[in-house]
Amino acid sequence: MHQPTPETSRDHGSLTVDETSPPTASSPWSRYAFFALIAIVLVWALIIGRIVQPAWSVQKVAIEPTDELIATEVITFDESGLTPTVLQQHADQGTAPAETSVVVVEDAAADSPSYFQVTATSHFGIWSLFPAAVAIASCWILREPLTSLLLGTVSGALILRQYDFTEEVLLPSLASTQAAGILILYLWLLGGLMGVWGKTGTAEAFSVWVTKRFVRGPRSAKLVAWGLGVLFFQGGTVSTVLVGAAVRPIADQQRISHEELSYIVDSTASPIACLVAFNAWPSYVQALIFIPGVTFLATEQERIRFFFSALPFSFYAIFAVLGTLLLSIDRAPVLGKKFRAAIRRARENNQLNRPGSHPLSLAGQTHPKLPPGYQPHVIDFCLPLMLLTGIAIVSFFVTGAPQVRWGFAAALACASATALLRGMPLRDLVEGIGEGLQSVVYASVILMLAVTLGDMTQNIGGGAYLVDLLGSYVPSLWLPTLLFLITIAISFSTGTSWGTFAVAFPLAMPLAMSVAQTQGLSNETLYLMVCFAAVLNGSVFGDQCSPISDTTVLSAMTTGADLMDHVTTQMVPATFAAVLAVIGWTSVTYFFC
Repeated sequence: MHQPTPETSRDHGSLTVDETSPPTASSPWSRYAFFALIAIVLVWALIIGRIVQPAWSVQKVAIEPTDELIATEVITFDESGLTPTVLQQHADQGTAPAETSVVVVEDAAADSPSYFQVTATSHFGIWSLFPAAVAIASCWILREPLTSLLLGTVSGALILRQYDFTEEVLLPSLASTQAAGILILYLWLLGGLMGVWGKTGTAEAFSVWVTKRFVRGPRSAKLVAWGLGVLFFQGGTVSTVLVGAAVRPIADQQRISHEELSYIVDSTASPIACLVAFNAWPSYVQALIFIPGVTFLATEQERIRFFFSALPFSFYAIFAVLGTLLLSIDRAPVLGKKFRAAIRRARENNQLNRPGSHPLSLAGQTHPKLPPGYQPHVIDFCLPLMLLTGIAIVSFFVTGAPQVRWGFAAALACASATALLRGMPLRDLVEGIGEGLQSVVYASVILMLAVTLGDMTQNIGGGAYLVDLLGSYVPSLWLPTLLFLITIAISFSTGTSWGTFAVAFPLAMPLAMSVAQTQGLSNETLYLMVCFAAVLNGSVFGDQCSPISDTTVLSAMTTGADLMDHVTTQMVPATFAAVLAVIGWTSVTYFFC
């Protein structure tokens, strides 16, 4: 999700990876240019905030009348204080309405009056996109997401004249329930579970056990890799490291080219995490898709329910996973000339890499250092995983939304108790949990800044501006494709899917809702799901194919592939899956929306 930093060594569970990216210039002039660029961005944001007055727009959404609503004394639109005349006065005076969201009634004297949620939002015109543009451009230039997200957030704060950055921006964002939920899930529970599995070696033991028992030839070796990628549905670095490191020795014996194996590992990481989303994804994404006045996205539970309802439209992820399955049984329809040459080269000449290539490889300790006398067992991994999955699935059917935090908490408790019962010293167990927490601290900080940037984009009116600019002009049939292509460009350039979510969702969701309403679509909710899936899948596609993405680099490293050989060979089948996805979204929009 976030790209590797230059010339660093990062610990992923029990694996230490030497990650090398293109060296950055270190001359004094380059450093001066770096600080000058930051100064220009911040000064320009400060000027925008001082001289540009926000414009106001109104969104009017019909709502179902309830007994409670009917019994409440509601007002008419003229009494709301959100009429164009009143809002223009606020714009001229640089003030804001006392209430920006009210319920109004029309035809109050009729037998069946109509009720509407009226929401006023402000924006700074084209400058509403400035924080998002700064984050994208700086991430592309600097290749470092933390600095880029921070720069985008600070520039937005300056436009909003929130000069006390810690008190007015960071503290409200980090003190929110959604931020606390992300920290608990991603930092404490997921980090702790990864730490226990890394310390006990149970995940690696399970992978080795499956590989030894089921591999009988090239097809079965690839099928094991595919199955493990599906099983490790947490995605990201966890999946790529565990699957690649476990399967590679057997795959090498079966003459499977490293381009083949790296594609399977990479294409069953984020796409599987997107589809089998009993993980940290829904809790993070739901915080970015709130639309003022849209009742079915009003609460966290409703937004998570919307996330899962939209998963059947994740066509790219579906076709990507099916494509790797067909590759595993040697039935892939579209691979490209270079990919097929790699397969022939490995099978016929046992050349696992292209002659003249520069394969990446894991460095350092590739197996966990276990306490004396401790023997990992596959059940130590299976039991917590089954508990996690079972709780998430059962709670989904009982409550309407998967209680992922319950599942992770139970899995962490089960894994810890099992390790202690099998002889793991308490001190070693706690040390492993600490190492797991440390391994996700950096990613957690990025997530927090991404959520803050998403809030900033909403507050500054980026979505409202796009609605005013494009809402009446973009044909509804082509908007999903447009959103897909835009998010591909962002995530490919920055090497991060979650960072792309933070930039794209707060802009795309209000735009999609406006297009659905202004162009008279018959099924607004379905259309919003299609556009949501397009943003989600575009971010996944770009991240998967980007040479600066951590999952792309780790897929090449754990399988021993040349990085650019991995990128160029997987581009053809991934693009084929993307074309099928575009056809699917266009068809659903045309026939059902």
